[in-house]
Amino acid sequence: MSPTFEDAGRPRLQRLSDLLPDLRAGTPRAAAGPGGPPRPREDRFSVLVIGNRPNIREAVTVQLTRMGATEVRQATTMAMARAYAAEPRDLAIVDLGMRESSGTALIAELRGCGWPRVVVLAANGDAPEVHAAFQAGAQAYLLTATVPLGAARSKGTVVIGADGAPHELSAREIEVLQLAADGQSNKEIGEQLSLSALTVKSHLSRIGRRLGSGDRARMVALAMRAGVLR
Repeated sequence: MSPTFEDAGRPRLQRLSDLLPDLRAGTPRAAAGPGGPPRPREDRFSVLVIGNRPNIREAVTVQLTRMGATEVRQATTMAMARAYAAEPRDLAIVDLGMRESSGTALIAELRGCGWPRVVVLAANGDAPEVHAAFQAGAQAYLLTATVPLGAARSKGTVVIGADGAPHELSAREIEVLQLAADGQSNKEIGEQLSLSALTVKSHLSRIGRRLGSGDRARMVALAMRAGVLR
């Protein structure tokens, strides 16, 4: 049986999807239909992912999106994480591999602000920082080795849109955005990628619809925040 947040000790998650039963149990129920009981909203939950390793953060976000997360916020620094801490969501995932800090104080702060679930990512479940994380209020841990990094990269890259929801972009779309970030025009981008300027414009329009902003600078800023542009 998958560990739950009520288990004693330091439960280890075998995979991110082990979180689903607990997340579903904690989500609100939709209004009752005519003559029927309330319907469970099992596919609605929101998450904050904290970490400054883009490959791990991206892979975790991809997995959460496929699990049904409707909002995945990303924090790449402790300052960003603390700014989000005041607005509790259903789950916070903290990468203990952040070079900026051990994250222990942040975990205590998240719990103090009312976050109901805090899970940590660690390379070794017996590491001292994992023990410290549980003392600070973490409830479960997941080994980073179980995060499917390659699968996430092969399918594209996740960028958090202006609406706070995760959106998966293709490798080609990321290429177009990178060249746009470098200040190149649609014509120049097309010449580099062997595309017409009209096709480049279509790519950017499609990206804009997904990310909730048709402004080129805003799209680039969102992609840079997600760590997918150099």
